[in-house]
Amino acid sequence: MAQLVEITSPLSQNRSLEVFNLQRKASRREPYPCLAKRLENLKKLEMLLVDNQQAIADAICKDFGNRCRQETQLAELFTSIDGLRYCQKNLKKWMKPSHRSVSIWFAGARNKVLPQPKGVVGIIAPWNYPLFLTFGPLASAMAAGNRCMIKMAANSLNLATLMAQLVAQQFDEDTLAILPGVAASEFSSLSYDHLIFTGSPSVGKTIMKTAAENLTPVTLELGGKSPAIIASDYNIKTAAERILQGKLINAGQTCVAPDYVFLPKDKLEVFIEHAKSIVANRYTCIENKSYTSIIDKRAYARLTNTLKDAEGKGAKLVNLLDGVACDEALNKISPHLVLNTNEQMLIMQDEIFGPLLPIKLYTELDEVLEHINLNERPLALYLFSNSKKIQNHVIKHTLSGGVCLNECVFHVAQHDLPFGGIGNSGMGHYHGVEGFNEFSKLRPIFTQSLIAGTAFLAPPYGKVFDTLYRLMVGKGIS
Repeated sequence: MAQLVEITSPLSQNRSLEVFNLQRKASRREPYPCLAKRLENLKKLEMLLVDNQQAIADAICKDFGNRCRQETQLAELFTSIDGLRYCQKNLKKWMKPSHRSVSIWFAGARNKVLPQPKGVVGIIAPWNYPLFLTFGPLASAMAAGNRCMIKMAANSLNLATLMAQLVAQQFDEDTLAILPGVAASEFSSLSYDHLIFTGSPSVGKTIMKTAAENLTPVTLELGGKSPAIIASDYNIKTAAERILQGKLINAGQTCVAPDYVFLPKDKLEVFIEHAKSIVANRYTCIENKSYTSIIDKRAYARLTNTLKDAEGKGAKLVNLLDGVACDEALNKISPHLVLNTNEQMLIMQDEIFGPLLPIKLYTELDEVLEHINLNERPLALYLFSNSKKIQNHVIKHTLSGGVCLNECVFHVAQHDLPFGGIGNSGMGHYHGVEGFNEFSKLRPIFTQSLIAGTAFLAPPYGKVFDTLYRLMVGKGIS
């Protein structure tokens, strides 16, 4: 198991460019890695994670100040390992060319689409799920046969250092490299064949502008205010259990965490009662080791200021744990419900990214849909209802990156579902075959038959052409 070494200075831009040039040359030298080579790479990544689970969990815990091993195992290690295994299981099928139909006017010809590697893929990963949000896109990109360069967040330096060492033991830099300490502006300015960024919408816009200088296609996995809706027909206790599990994993520092809850007006008190009981049973107190710390002092200050702003503008705060609301020494904030919110509060304007859960009361479901549709499209939408009519109505009258019915967050762990946002919450997808296709050039290939009917459509134009054209247009045959 690799030992951590300290990074004393950031990598220079020349170093990033050096690795990029190595990968670019290698991708041009071997533009289509065979199935066996791709499977070998995916297997090496899988075993790298399996063999170093404790070291990885320790590094992530050190970066956060506190994150329990079990949370990392569930949310990062299992999902990453399972995703790599899913790619290995399905890769042979994904790589096969797909045969397409040919117009009757080109009888005898053949069409197919061959997915080919784009070349060099840059991956910019965030700090909140630094392993999973690195290895999720990495699995898709390497399954597609690409070379990859990875820039991890500055707040993930312990993990980035460890992973750089582990990767270097298994891969040559011309295939895969993790570069701790490199600046995002330097990393994103290279002329990748594809670039994926996970982070905030504001930084995503900057990344997209930078990529545009090189005409580099981008996948953006951003955030947003993902709503949870509890319909009047659904059991409140069950909804509260599932919403709070999704909200409080990683102390709410999750891009798909439920950001606020729509609750029927007559269900508020029972929801609060269940929420207090659920959180007390799961965490007992703010010092509990199973409860993750806020990543740094800056994020802690932002969240405490968000609470103060809401309370100062008329919100009622409900601390879901007994004892102190905030512990600066531990960088922990107790789970809170925030009642009586309005749109002037910071908590209803920006993505929360913490253990604070606003509650909005409603009478009619269409009020909820109107509110959602007046705002930016979210990365996820969560609906709790057993009614197929309500489910279909909500799905068809809103648009979001993904949807969970009667659950939160766990759609991200479904490897056969594409994961991605829309609008302000992102663009593009990874996971599953959609991820494979995202990092591939779907190359159309047309093969003409020995005798080509198109010869009759060439100049000099005359009666033969006119007769054929009337048949082509008039019959509507394709």
